[in-house]
Amino acid sequence: MEEQSGIRLNKYIASCGVCSRRDADKLIEKGDVTLNGKPAEPGDRVFPGDSVKIGSKLIKPSEDKVVLAYYKPVGVTCTERDPYADATVKELVRYKERVTYAGRLDKDSEGLLLMSNDGDLIQAMMKGENGHEKEYIVRVSKPINAEFVEKMSKGVYIKDLDKTTRPCKVTKVSKYTFKIVLTQGLNRQIRRMCKTLDQTVMELKRVRVLSVTLDRLKPGEYRVLSDEEVEKLWKECRN
Repeated sequence: MEEQSGIRLNKYIASCGVCSRRDADKLIEKGDVTLNGKPAEPGDRVFPGDSVKIGSKLIKPSEDKVVLAYYKPVGVTCTERDPYADATVKELVRYKERVTYAGRLDKDSEGLLLMSNDGDLIQAMMKGENGHEKEYIVRVSKPINAEFVEKMSKGVYIKDLDKTTRPCKVTKVSKYTFKIVLTQGLNRQIRRMCKTLDQTVMELKRVRVLSVTLDRLKPGEYRVLSDEEVEKLWKECRN
């Protein structure tokens, strides 16, 4: 059927491992994408034999799908291009296939980043309404009390986003450290939640996404997920 009706351009770009469909739409809107030598339009479809380029680079879906678990260090920016960034994920993760990330970590945070050239899997992992778990360990500036844990767990109204966060699991680990499991991904969510409750995040590390953990990875290291791990990821994304 796809050969007859074509594939939506944003889905095609994602299947090439370049970025998510949402970011592909942004590339199209900016005029960075051409289809058969002409500027692409939102809603364009790609048929067998068509030529798609981002800038001057021809892109094609990779036949070999791979998923990496990468430990993003503090100071590294999650972006494709940023002339002002000291270091980007794209620059530091040197893999034989072009891979992109599913779910950003801000520059001041560290921890697990899942990266893949399988655009469909990235799209599935990034669907916030599916409630995929992401676990973090957070150190804050003031001692943690029961009231803070309770308010974080029940959900926090974030004024500048005009949103209340979903209820989540929060566990006190030590005087200044807690563990939190989120099922949504608002921009700088944990930092905003803590600020609303008069806390400042000093350290923030993501240690798990779905069933994949940092395990023994050190900052800057990555490992290739096994076929069994990838299969489990797909099952979790479909539930």
